[in-house]
Amino acid sequence: MAIKLGITGGIGSGKSVVSHLLKIMGVPVYLTDDEAKRLTNEDIEIHRQLTNLVGDDVYLPNGMLNRPRLASYLFAEESHALKINSIIHPRVKNDFRQWAQEHNQTPVIAVESAILIEAGFTETVDKIIMVYAPMQLRLQRAMLRDHASEEQIRKRILRQMDEEEKCKMAHTVIINDGATPLLPQIEGLLQNLQNGCSQI
Repeated sequence: MAIKLGITGGIGSGKSVVSHLLKIMGVPVYLTDDEAKRLTNEDIEIHRQLTNLVGDDVYLPNGMLNRPRLASYLFAEESHALKINSIIHPRVKNDFRQWAQEHNQTPVIAVESAILIEAGFTETVDKIIMVYAPMQLRLQRAMLRDHASEEQIRKRILRQMDEEEKCKMAHTVIINDGATPLLPQIEGLLQNLQNGCSQI
């Protein structure tokens, strides 16, 4: 049975880099952002519930999600995000469970999610891996990546769970501060798992 790792971290922490390195090292990784986008377009139940919640125009005539319309609803009120998440997150979790079953003969698999803890994914994984970077570095990375202002990134960060709280809940923390080498940390993590260490 595969050991399931949950990879999380805030905006600009570099969790995608860690996921990419895991893939290179032979660990299949389920990317929740990508799969949520796919399911929002393809899943009949998500389609039905979003249409009931937002309106028929939340999907385009070709069946694809009308992202500007959904974003307009999402940011109209703070409570709207919870309503949308309550539709999408359970379907993504169910899809991950099916994916994990398909990869059950692989020694280690992983799921990457910025909101792993908030979305309740902790119940579907065996170990939580937190990717941590200093705030200023996270801001720089996210501003460069998203072509956004510092204020915009800070607002997005404030909507996420506190990094220190995530670190406390994690089984291990990977430091991605631009100075501490990433590869030895990931190799050590996988080695400990291979050796059956309960503490990683």
